[in-house]
Amino acid sequence: MITALIVTTARLLAGAQACWVGCEPSLRQRIYFANHTSHLDFVVLWSALPPALRALTRPVAGRDYWEPNALRRYLAARVFQAVLVDRGDAASPHAANRAARVEAAQRTIERVAQALGTRHSLIVFPEGTRGSGAEVAPFKSGLYHLAQLRPDVELVPSYLENLNRILPKGEVLPVPMIGSVTFGTPLPVRPGEACAAFLARARAALLDLRPS
Repeated sequence: MITALIVTTARLLAGAQACWVGCEPSLRQRIYFANHTSHLDFVVLWSALPPALRALTRPVAGRDYWEPNALRRYLAARVFQAVLVDRGDAASPHAANRAARVEAAQRTIERVAQALGTRHSLIVFPEGTRGSGAEVAPFKSGLYHLAQLRPDVELVPSYLENLNRILPKGEVLPVPMIGSVTFGTPLPVRPGEACAAFLARARAALLDLRPS
């Protein structure tokens, strides 16, 4: 009942039109990586998936946003099955030097990789933070390292259109407007490909999905 209500609300607010231009819906494990401009992003992308895929797809989200109150905790744990990560690890007193920051980041990536298990897919936002919607920021290295840990999982670029206008950063109330989710061609890491080269290629693949 709650899932149906969330999906219906997301579609009323954003349209949540799914356009599969580079692949078809599939139950094989995938990491859907998307641009990030709104708190609605993962809800809209998740809602746009067919029900069978939605049930197996877990968003990766910041613990600081989803754990402050009981309702968000319930939704994260029981509805979305979200993988909550500590985005503040690298800035914590325990990460005062580069080695500690790298170790904290590695722990997070390993935890996310484990969350895939043998049948789940993930929704991730490789920019690492929300933007204004005008540009897609350079990707953080997490997507590359996650792909290295789980090379069997497809990486699917997923472009979210208009979500920054429906619920802009800093706003509380959404404005109903037509949005869309465009799923592109799965993007493998090439043998021997360096992190920076892969991240630039992944970002370009995402930008290629923008409506003209």
